[in-house]
Amino acid sequence: MELTFWDMFFRLLAALILGAFIGWERGTRGKVAGLRTMMLVSLGAAAFTVTGIGAMQALVEAEQTLGDAAPMLRLDTSRVIAGIVGGIGFIGAGTIIQARGKVHGVTTASCIWVAAAVGVACGLSQYSVAIIVSLLSILALQFDVLTDDRPEAGEG
Repeated sequence: MELTFWDMFFRLLAALILGAFIGWERGTRGKVAGLRTMMLVSLGAAAFTVTGIGAMQALVEAEQTLGDAAPMLRLDTSRVIAGIVGGIGFIGAGTIIQARGKVHGVTTASCIWVAAAVGVACGLSQYSVAIIVSLLSILALQFDVLTDDRPEAGEG
């Protein structure tokens, strides 16, 4: 199945909207990586995923045209996703700060990671997974509010 313009648009829009839900929660707590950051992380992950799918489809078409020369052309969408995970890991690591023996930013780094996962799910048209992960992440972020059990080391 070839990706149409509207299919790509809907996948990217879904990633943007679901990323906004995660980012809204972070923004209401005054975190630096809030609404815009999570929207862009999710959108970017979806864009890389959709692009990977499109490239794979182009290679399949080339394989049909090129015949025996085609085995030299390889692309696997899972490699694109692995690259997203690695890149997001670096971004997340940059949000973690250690100062005076306290660590801050771990929850924000985790949110960036989850926003990327939501974007990948949208890019793969796995909307159920994307919606469930978004809802569960927002629920998980409420636990410190519900229990008022925040560590002194800082959170965020």
